[in-house]
Amino acid sequence: MNQHARIYVAGHRGLVGSAICRKLRSLGHDNISTRSRGEVDLRDQAAVNQLFSELKPDYVFMAAAKVGGILANDKYPAEFLGENLQIQTNIIEAAHRVDTKKFLFLGSSCIYPKFAEQPIREDSLLTGALEPTNEWYAIAKIAGIKMCQAYRKQFGFNAISAMPTNLYGPGDNFDLHSSHVLPALLRKFHTAKVEEQSEVVVWGSGKPRREFLHADDLADALCFLMDHYDSPEIINVGVGSDVTIAQLAELIGSVVGYSGSIVFDQTKPDGTPRKLLDVSKLTQLGWKPKISLEAGIRSTYQWYLETVKS
Repeated sequence: MNQHARIYVAGHRGLVGSAICRKLRSLGHDNISTRSRGEVDLRDQAAVNQLFSELKPDYVFMAAAKVGGILANDKYPAEFLGENLQIQTNIIEAAHRVDTKKFLFLGSSCIYPKFAEQPIREDSLLTGALEPTNEWYAIAKIAGIKMCQAYRKQFGFNAISAMPTNLYGPGDNFDLHSSHVLPALLRKFHTAKVEEQSEVVVWGSGKPRREFLHADDLADALCFLMDHYDSPEIINVGVGSDVTIAQLAELIGSVVGYSGSIVFDQTKPDGTPRKLLDVSKLTQLGWKPKISLEAGIRSTYQWYLETVKS
């Protein structure tokens, strides 16, 4: 990407979008366009077409989506399916119309079958049933991947699709009703410490294994892929190692400085037993993550403390 190229980041206020903007600026890009939800409703096709007619972006990072954890997915299935389909369909079509040079679609590791062979290779897509707790979001993302591939096949539209593992970092969602596991646990342990609670209750058995990638590492990988990857096939982005939820809880408790007990509520769902991505494709291209899980949690907790204080 030329440093003066017109770049549009969709979803710039989210965890991933804000990290992409930070990374682009650090690389010297000086023509980055963003729009808030109040300025443009990405679910509105006419509004999105108007936006792209004005911006005519050379490159698009598609990080806009309705996201959430198990609780939110279970409570709002129609919104997770419908709104994500609307957003991505509008943006892909609009980018194609204005001849965007390259388009990066951000998927999710939840697109893979619940019982996919571990670590999960890219060719596992559509080989089995999805995890029921987030299938609505997953189906929308799979449709986005296929739309990118279809537009490439029919129109020669240069679209690539990256599948990140579980993400966290500054700007994450810490709402216990809609957040993912890591920020939810950070908030729980912080509250327990401040209120001197004797125990922290964690959903599930603690046995499921999860891989966690810092948002700044993901942003670095996505900029790398814009410059070095041109295949229609999806590509995984992760760290290549995982931890149990119990290990994660212990690590967060240590970072926060909480000394009470950790209790696992086994009446709550565990979700997928394990979700570790095979990142050999990305590694062979020459990219590796730089932020360790402990260092990433410490910086995220520091951001959370500063945000709470403000």
